[in-house]
Amino acid sequence: MTIAVLIILGLVGLVAGGELLVRGASSLAAAASVSPLVIGLTVVAFGTSAPELAVSVQACFTGSTDLAIGNAVGSNVANILLILGFSAIFFPLAVQARLFRLDFPVMLAAAIALWVLGRDGALGRVDGAILTVGMLAYFFWTVGMGRKEGRQLAEEFADVVPEGDPTTLSSIVVSVVQVLIGLLLLVGGSNLLVDGCVRLATMFGVSELVVGLTVVAIGTSMPELVTSVVAARRGHRDLAVGNVVGSNILNIFAVLGLSSIVAPAGVEVQSRALAFDIPVMIAISFACLPVFLSGHSITRTEGAVMFLLFVGYTGYLVWASVNGVSPGWFEAACFSVPILVGACAVGLLGSRRKPS
Repeated sequence: MTIAVLIILGLVGLVAGGELLVRGASSLAAAASVSPLVIGLTVVAFGTSAPELAVSVQACFTGSTDLAIGNAVGSNVANILLILGFSAIFFPLAVQARLFRLDFPVMLAAAIALWVLGRDGALGRVDGAILTVGMLAYFFWTVGMGRKEGRQLAEEFADVVPEGDPTTLSSIVVSVVQVLIGLLLLVGGSNLLVDGCVRLATMFGVSELVVGLTVVAIGTSMPELVTSVVAARRGHRDLAVGNVVGSNILNIFAVLGLSSIVAPAGVEVQSRALAFDIPVMIAISFACLPVFLSGHSITRTEGAVMFLLFVGYTGYLVWASVNGVSPGWFEAACFSVPILVGACAVGLLGSRRKPS
C-alpha cells in the first residue's frame, strides 16, 4: 500500500476504535461499580498502550532498541503535551483529587526510575523484572482502590446500567465486545499509521532514535489522543485524564519492562537519552502537578500552551537530527526550566483565583 493509503486507513481505524472503546469502557465502569477514572487508568490505558508495547517488543527482537526507548519516552511526552493539550483546547478537562494522592506520584516515580535504572547504559532483564513488578503492583492496587471509590459513584451511572435491569448481563457482554473491537481497531489503525509515518520519515534520513521520539511516538500515541478526545466529548473528562496518566505509567513499567526482559542483550539507553530526552520527560511529568492543581482542571488556554510546547519540542528534535546536533544537559535545562517555572506560575495564579 502507498504511504497515503496507510495513513488514511490508520486514522479511520483510530477514530472508530476510540468511539467503541470509550462507550464500552464507560458502561463497564458502571456495571463493575468502578469509577470511569479507574477504568481509564487501567483497562483503557492498557489498551491504548498496546501499540507502544507491540512496537517496542518488535524493535527489541530486531535489535533496534533505540527505537524502543525513543518510543516510550516520546509517547510519554506526547501524552502530556499533545494529547492533554489538544483535548483541553476543545473540552476543558477535569482532574480528580485522587490523581494527586495516588497516580501522579506513581507516574513521576516511574519516569525517575527509568533514568536511575538506565544510568549504566542499558535496561537488563533484572531492570525489566523490577519495572514489570511495579506494573503488576500498580494495577492490582488501582483496581482495589477503584472498587471502593466506585461504589460511592454507582448512583451517578445508574442510567448506563440501571439497577435490577434484567438485561444487565447482556449489557456487560455488549460492553466487553465493544472494548475488544475498539482495541483491535486502535491497535490495527495505529500500526498502519506508524508504518506509513516511518516510511515517510526514513525518506528524509531521520535517525532511529529521533524517529522513535517523534514519528513512532506520535503514531503510537494516537489511540490515547482519539480515546481522550472522544471521552471528553462524551462527558467522561476524568477518563480522558486517567487514560493519559495510566498510559504514561504503563509505557515505562509495562512497555520498557517487558521489552527489557525479551531483548537478548537488554535495551540500550544512549547517553543522549540520559542527558536530554529522559530528563525532559521527567520535567514535563513534574510540571503536571501545579497545572493539575490549578482549579483541578486543564483549561483551554493551558491546553493551547501545552500543544504549542509539543510543536516546539518536536520541531527542535527534527532540527537537531537534520543538523547533526546531539542535545545534552544544557539543552535539557533550557527546555525544562521555563516549563517548570511556567507551570508553577499557573499553579500560583490558580490558587489565588480559587477563593474568589
